[in-house]
Amino acid sequence: MNGSSFPAVSELSHLDEHGQPRMVDVGAKAVTARRARAECTVVLGEELMTQLQGDDFKTKKGSVIGTATLAGIMAAKQTSSLIPLCHPLPLDKASVHIEAAGESALRVECECATSSKTGVEMEALTGASVAALTIYDMCKAANPAIEITGLRLVEKRGGKSDFHAH
Repeated sequence: MNGSSFPAVSELSHLDEHGQPRMVDVGAKAVTARRARAECTVVLGEELMTQLQGDDFKTKKGSVIGTATLAGIMAAKQTSSLIPLCHPLPLDKASVHIEAAGESALRVECECATSSKTGVEMEALTGASVAALTIYDMCKAANPAIEITGLRLVEKRGGKSDFHAH
């Protein structure tokens, strides 16, 4: 370690001794229960948020919440196809929860769980981000200035260390 709680760039596990990308070898690790939650915010604007709430979050394209929820779950399941160095994981759980965050935004949370040799942080982050992108896609005609902000890991449990965001 380099004196902080984060590894030096030379200690990053996705680089080999020559600095080339590699998939981490998890073969010797034990299978353990692992869980991660990620979140982000979709800032729709007050006018669009009011309109969507009045229409029960339905648009000409269908249910914004229902479609985004399914998209996030599907994305979590496909993370290793999207992120080059992620291991394919058998997910025991992938869920997306979307709720109002004030008068102008939606909060998107994705939780994933597995019993595996590596964690599910990337699956949770991918699920939250794709759910948010789906909300954008379904609502962009009404407001192309929608912003997706604050994508972050909220919590991870299992493996050699736990993490909880403040």
